[in-house]
Amino acid sequence: MRKLKKVMALSLALAMGASLVACGGDTASTDTEATEATEAAEETEASEESEANEETAKAEADLSADGKVLNIQCWNDEFARRLTAHYPGYEANDPDDATAGGKIGDIEVKFTVTPSDDNAYQNKLDQVLPGNADAADDDKVDLFLVEADYALKYVNTDLTKPVSDLGIDDSELSAQYKYTKDIVTDSNGNLKGVSWQGCPGVLIYNREAAKEILGADDPDTVQAAVSDWDTYNETAKKVVEAGYKMTATANDTFRVFSDNVSTPWVVDGKITVDDNIKKWVDMSKEQVDAKICGTGDLWGDEWSAGFYPDGKVFCYFGPAWLIDFCMAADDSASIAAAGGWGATEGPQGFSWGGTWICAAEGTDNPALVADIIRKLTVDTDIMLDIVKQDNDFVNNKPAMEQMAADSSYGDAVLGGQNALAMFAAGADKIDKSNISEYDQGCTESFQAAMKDYFEGNTATYEEALDAFYKSVTEKYPELTY
Repeated sequence: MRKLKKVMALSLALAMGASLVACGGDTASTDTEATEATEAAEETEASEESEANEETAKAEADLSADGKVLNIQCWNDEFARRLTAHYPGYEANDPDDATAGGKIGDIEVKFTVTPSDDNAYQNKLDQVLPGNADAADDDKVDLFLVEADYALKYVNTDLTKPVSDLGIDDSELSAQYKYTKDIVTDSNGNLKGVSWQGCPGVLIYNREAAKEILGADDPDTVQAAVSDWDTYNETAKKVVEAGYKMTATANDTFRVFSDNVSTPWVVDGKITVDDNIKKWVDMSKEQVDAKICGTGDLWGDEWSAGFYPDGKVFCYFGPAWLIDFCMAADDSASIAAAGGWGATEGPQGFSWGGTWICAAEGTDNPALVADIIRKLTVDTDIMLDIVKQDNDFVNNKPAMEQMAADSSYGDAVLGGQNALAMFAAGADKIDKSNISEYDQGCTESFQAAMKDYFEGNTATYEEALDAFYKSVTEKYPELTY
């Protein structure tokens, strides 16, 4: 029916143009009117298609042929909390522990949580996925989560099902940000996962520090002081003079540089270091020597000290999830609890992280996995609820456009600032064409090697680079340098 309506609309548009020409109408105006009519027809089709997708997402799924147990592999409770809070009719076993599982209709939901530390989660997937098709029905992995840094490791295998095999058409996902699909598209062009979130990044600044150093804490004033890396570095000198660090650690800026590379970490089996990564090394070395930033690891004590006033840190770089879930907002002594952070674009756009839902090959719950994907990533009403309740930036353009324009919405951590338009603009520009399945291992080894260089434990960059190469080839013996 939608195709018929499109054909009729386009036929009408062409007929209008033809009739105007036949009556001796002005050709320019005829072309304009015909173009406008065609665009209107396409908009009508897009609107009808969107409505149809919404209807499919909201419809109750037929789970009668599915198995009795939905087994989910994950590394933390993030997805479990989203499923518990937002999947219609979900009955949780424990309201205080989402990973305790629950029920969807007559199907039992079980979570297996394996932390990511020391590659444990990937090791777990490597253990259970290859034999999944032959496992007993109640033991089969049905759904597992992956991160961007290693998604291709599983996407480019037959361990994951194309979402088309679940009955999900490309058109159903048309409102999602392109980069979120690129990350989980295999070498044959098959989409192998879907995410409910987008992770464009911004510069998150300490409002009190901005007032003290820049004279104001509004986003425009701060952006003018960090608009490019040269300006950023000049501002950093003022920040240090005022008794602050520009960032807690050198690694705070790493993702901005690594997300703007022109070559991946590995090309034809050979490890490469992009010029933009080398720029990060040079800048970071200068900043560490000038005490503009420290050398601690992300998630460590030195890094998180800046979440508090006495930590004296001017800014962090991160996406929405960092702001609301990682900056100690639940601690009354933190800057976040007082709404003391602000957001601005920063020197460069970038993204960081994200979680993708993948269907495991061999699942005996394909209808439920498909319905979870539809409900949590296609249903705009649920997307809006996720934004309002969880402050997540969701992978749904209509939802984000609506929330970005909502003057009543604001993030308490950001002092009530609605930064969603900023995030949305960044999401459309993200380019993930240079990712590889080796990203996580290479990034961890590179940061560790450069930390030794920044701290003076390694005399030269060349020595640090050699240590990096040796570390990566120990992890991935198939690679050369």
